[in-house]
Amino acid sequence: MNVDHWQYWKNPPKEKIEWVEEGISNCEFYFINTSQNENIGMVRILDEDLLYWGKQSQKAKYIHSLVIKETYNGKGLGAYIIKEIEAKARASKFEFLRLDADAKNVGLCNYYERIGFKKVGIKETSLSNNNLYQKSLQV
Repeated sequence: MNVDHWQYWKNPPKEKIEWVEEGISNCEFYFINTSQNENIGMVRILDEDLLYWGKQSQKAKYIHSLVIKETYNGKGLGAYIIKEIEAKARASKFEFLRLDADAKNVGLCNYYERIGFKKVGIKETSLSNNNLYQKSLQV
């Protein structure tokens, strides 16, 4: 199924540009490189996500915009990166790992559920409806 929820990045609205600028100024974007230093993706990791989750009392890490170049799809890199983020969050005593996915992207939503995330809500925005997922980091 062809999902086009990333299409607005071709001509992003002002709020998306501001969202990226905020992430850059807060040093929340991380680039994913091969051992040959080829950039193959990126991810944004936050300690708070007011836009999608609002104010929360639990200590959580939030994953956004995990993207991998298409030529590297199907190699387990997404799951590996999420596991690395999870391990660091657990070591730092975070209670949850959280992320969201466009509700129309059924394949991605199913993927997150297969790797241990539970759907806990829906966030409606002007651009989409996003399923909210979390994974407990409690041992």
